[in-house]
This record gives sequence, structure tokens and C-alpha cells, in this order.
Amino acid sequence: MNLTYQEKIKKASQLIKNSTYAVAFTGAGISTESGIPDFRSSGGLWQRFRIVTYQEFIYDRQAREEFWRMKKQLIHHLTNAKPNNAHIALAELEKKGFIKHVITQNIDGLHQMAGSKSVIELHGNQRGAICLDCEKLYKMDEVLKMLEEQLDLRCYDCGGIIKPTVVFFGEPMPEKELVMAQQIANQCDLMLVIGTSLQVEPAASIPRIAHKRGAKLIFINKAETDWDWIAEIVFYGSAGQVLKDIEEKAA
Repeated sequence: MNLTYQEKIKKASQLIKNSTYAVAFTGAGISTESGIPDFRSSGGLWQRFRIVTYQEFIYDRQAREEFWRMKKQLIHHLTNAKPNNAHIALAELEKKGFIKHVITQNIDGLHQMAGSKSVIELHGNQRGAICLDCEKLYKMDEVLKMLEEQLDLRCYDCGGIIKPTVVFFGEPMPEKELVMAQQIANQCDLMLVIGTSLQVEPAASIPRIAHKRGAKLIFINKAETDWDWIAEIVFYGSAGQVLKDIEEKAA
């Protein structure tokens, strides 16, 4: 039976209220309403820039310069972005005890800015950079100053390659965060999956783990995914509007 939008909102809010361990899993699509481009959609980052892999970044100076050129543009979006209704609604749901954790593929920090306390960042964050040799940490404002002079950033202390604290394609995901996310997926009884096409592994396996363990899933995306069939409820549209409506109904 096809439910109306309001019926789906009511059902979703009821699932949240009845759950004992609800969590959220978010991707780039949750932040597009904050002005941050996603990856796969028309005009997304992968259409505008070539993907630089971890191996290329390590061994190819030209690839590093290409990456930092793209990063300079992305930093502008990230530093000016503010949490939207979706981030705020999740923070409110956590504050009211409905949501235990937010597992995110995003690096923008908007969940924390909105007030979410328990955030697991699977792909790192854009708050700084690290020297790959001596592991000296650099804050993002230091990185921006360095980028004014050159695009192949080198450590002030040892001359090593400086890499942002984000996970590249071909780079292992941080083990601590991945294990934590997998444990949460095994324990939760409800997972809200928001703004992700579930195509980037191993992060995309997290909702599938939850489903396999018996958790109910609520999908909120602008377009269909190959995994919609495992969800109890699927919303297509604005994550900000949907989550705002769910949060208000669950209050």
C-alpha cells in the first residue's frame, strides 16, 4: 500500500519513538542544502574535478597540486556552510533521547555545529592536516596560509608531505571509527539513512549490517538507490523538510 507523505511521517516518527537504539547514517546529500556540493549528482564534485587517489597523492606532485587546487575551492564552501534543518533535526532528536549516534561519511563538521554530540566520522574531517612523516598536525587556517604560497604543501619541521585529515580513495578507513560504526550497526534497532547512494565501501555496508541484524531502516534521499528495497520507509525529497517534520511529530 502506498502511504501519503503525512502517513509516512507519522509512521517514521512512531518508529523512532518506539525504538530503543535509533541511529543516523548520513552522506553528502544531507549537506547540499547547506551549499556544499555532493559527488555524483549533476554539477557534483566528481563532474567538476578528477578524483585523486591516495597513491597518486603520495607519489605524484602534480596530483597533489591538483588536489589542493580543488580543495581550495571546497574549503570556501565548507568554511561558509551552516547546518541546515536536517542537521538541526538530528541534533534535536539526539537531545530528546531518540537518536543515540550519528555515523557520517561527511567531512564538513555540520553535525557537530548543529549540536550533535556523538558523531562518528568515517571519512575524517576537514579541520586540519597532518604530516605523513613526523605526524605534525596543522590547523586549517595554517593550511590556507600555506596554500597562498604553494600547492605542494610540505611540513615546516621535517619537509614531509602534508595531507588533509580526510580519507582518500584507496586509503584505509580509520579502524577505530569503522569498528565503532560496525558495532553500532549490530546493536541498533532503527537506522535513518540520509543523503547517501550507498555506493562507497566499506561505509556503505553499515546500513546493510543493521538490516541483516534485524534493524528497521528509514531512507531519505533525493533519488532512488539500489538498496531502497531493504527500507521500511523511503522518502524522496528534501532531507531538511522530512527530518524537520519527523522531529516535530516525534516531539
